[in-house]
Amino acid sequence: MIALGANLPNGKTPPAETLKSALSALADRGFSRRSVSRFFATPCFPAGSGPDYVNAAAAITVPSGLTAEDILAHLLAIEMEFGRERKRRWGMRTLDLDLVAWGDLILPDRGGFDQWHLLDPAQQAKAAPDRLILPHPRLQDRAFVLVPLADVAPDWRHPVLGFTVSQMLKALPEADRRAVVPL
Repeated sequence: MIALGANLPNGKTPPAETLKSALSALADRGFSRRSVSRFFATPCFPAGSGPDYVNAAAAITVPSGLTAEDILAHLLAIEMEFGRERKRRWGMRTLDLDLVAWGDLILPDRGGFDQWHLLDPAQQAKAAPDRLILPHPRLQDRAFVLVPLADVAPDWRHPVLGFTVSQMLKALPEADRRAVVPL
C-alpha cells in the first residue's frame, strides 16, 4: 500500500493533479492499481510547517520480481520526476510517495521495526532510517495516512501491532480524524 501526499504545486500543477499524475506514472512503470482512495485535504504535519496537504492511498499490484527496496526506488524516482526536493525532514513537498505496508512483510526485521516504532518522539523529527522500515513505523499514529487507507484496505491487519486499519483509525482522537476532509 502506498500513501500519497503533496502540499506544494509542481510548477502550475496543483497538488491534487500531481497525485493523479503520480498514479499514472506508477502505471507507466508497470504497477497496477487495485484501488485508490478519495483525495483528502489534511492539515500540514507537523502543524505550522507549510500549506495543508492533499493525501490519498493506493493499493497496488507490484510487477513480478520486485523487492520492497525496488518499489521504494521507483517511488523515489517518481518523486524526483515531480520536482521533489529533500531539504528537511517533514518539509513541504511537491510529491511524497511512501510504501507504508506490503502485506505482512516486516523490514528490516522485527528488531529494526521496533527500534523505529519505539523511537522517542523528540527524536522522530531528527532521525531518519537509512533503510526501508515496513510497515511504516508511524502509520498507526497518523490520520492523514489511516483515513485514506480505510478507503482501500480497512481490514488490512498490521503484522506487528495486530490491529486492522479500521481499528487503528478508531483509536485516534476524534479531532485528528475530523481534520482529514474529503475533497
